[in-house]
Amino acid sequence: MTPIIVFILVNDVSHVVLLGTTGMLLLASGLILFVIFHQRKMIQNQLAIRKFEENQQRILLNASIASQEQERQRIAADLHDDAGPLLAAARLHLNENLFSLAPNDQRESIGHVKEIIDETIDLIRNISHRLVPPTLKNFGLASAASDMFQKLNTSGAIKASCTFKNNEKRFDPEKEASIFRVIQELLNNILKHSKASFIQLEQKPDEGNLKLLLRHDGQGLTTESFLQLAASANGLGLKNIQSRMKLLSGKINFTKNPDTHFFEIEMDIPA
Repeated sequence: MTPIIVFILVNDVSHVVLLGTTGMLLLASGLILFVIFHQRKMIQNQLAIRKFEENQQRILLNASIASQEQERQRIAADLHDDAGPLLAAARLHLNENLFSLAPNDQRESIGHVKEIIDETIDLIRNISHRLVPPTLKNFGLASAASDMFQKLNTSGAIKASCTFKNNEKRFDPEKEASIFRVIQELLNNILKHSKASFIQLEQKPDEGNLKLLLRHDGQGLTTESFLQLAASANGLGLKNIQSRMKLLSGKINFTKNPDTHFFEIEMDIPA
């Protein structure tokens, strides 16, 4: 082999090696850039998710605060509009002229005051019962929910039934109160908007969590429409449900049963 041929072969090999090395460097650079951009994208997604979760927490917290404020305003209105006039009337009967009245008139005036005080006591008791029903406090969630459905059924406005597997099981008092408020809020929404003729609450069998199924035959929601309405300015009641379920670490799903065409609300709450 002549020197010229050897030089050409060596030169060709050098070009191949150079091209291969350049290709490997370009491939490695491309992989590095891909990893860098992918990591940046992941970080951006994580930040977006974190921001979304923070916004959701803020929305739920605001809903909880708004719910508490609404409850305070309602109590204040009840006391001002109902208890206030009753106490003012009692004071009128107990004015200085009482002592100048004849004995029979004094007894009559004092009798009126007693009636007014009894009515005021009943009013305050009713306000207290709306805040914390005595059945819930003394006998637990199952009894309180059953009592609420029984009263609803006897009112004649709608057919209502409630079935719990274990009426004697008690939960943490705060948890029972929150679950009861969720059920109460769901009932209020159904009675107000669904035009249902019947409603049922049933405890589903589960060894660990508390699983409840609420169904009715009126107009209802899906989970998607629930989330949309809860995010709107007028969805305070639904926001309250969402915030309470969040605090309970529970799940709530709204569906329409394709077989019965009933709307169903499933609640899954850690015991």
